[in-house]
Parts: sequence; C-alpha cells; structure tokens
Amino acid sequence: MKTLLAILPVLAAAACAMQGPQPEAGRALYSDLCASCHGVDGRGDGPMAAQLKVKPANLTTLSARHGGTFPRVYVMSMIDGYNRAKGHGGMMPVFDPLLQGPTVLIDTGDGVETPTPARLVDLADYIQTLQSKG
Repeated sequence: MKTLLAILPVLAAAACAMQGPQPEAGRALYSDLCASCHGVDGRGDGPMAAQLKVKPANLTTLSARHGGTFPRVYVMSMIDGYNRAKGHGGMMPVFDPLLQGPTVLIDTGDGVETPTPARLVDLADYIQTLQSKG
C-alpha cells in the first residue's frame, strides 16, 4: 500500500504531462491576461492600449512577421518573461507566476522535449488561432 501511495503523485504528474492542448483554457487565459491590452481579436487595440507608453503588439501578424510560421517558443518566452529579461517585450507584465502548474513536454526547437507549464502552452496555442485575422 505504501508503494502505491508513493507512486500516485508520479502518476498524476505524468497524466498532466500527457494532457494535450486545452483551447478553451487558452481562450480564457487570453481573455483574463491579454485582451485588455492586445484586444479581443489580438490587434493591439485593447481598452488599455491607449494608456500605455509602448503600443501592444498586433498578435494577429506574428506568423507573417516570422516567415509564415507561428513562433510558438518565441511567444511563450515573451509571455513568461524570458525575452523581456533580455530587453525585449516593452511594457508587458510578468505572467510567469500566473501560468505555473502542471507541465507538458514541448520541443523547443532543439529536439529536446522540455517540461513547460500547460497553461503557458494553452495560451500560446490560443494566440496561434488569432493568426491571419489582422
């Protein structure tokens, strides 16, 4: 019984890691965290945009600005603060603490699957759906 109780947390973590994208979760996160600046449709025209020193990015043109391919890892690094720490991203708030929790494995472009917060992946995947609406 002790062995079973010891492996239950491991099995639960593995189940979370195997869970796929959650489109509705991504939409809800976008609505809560992004729409006030980037706008409901991602065009950078949210209700707070006019009050900001730096205009929010038009998220609908990310693929077009990156050679026709959605830059998923770049988007996630802008959201979680990694690129902002390097001086990119203007005035974006730090969302990383809000996006922690269960992880999923994501290939970040180097062939290595990296545990990544599922909520961050969901949000990036939702932003991908906004492409070509610009």
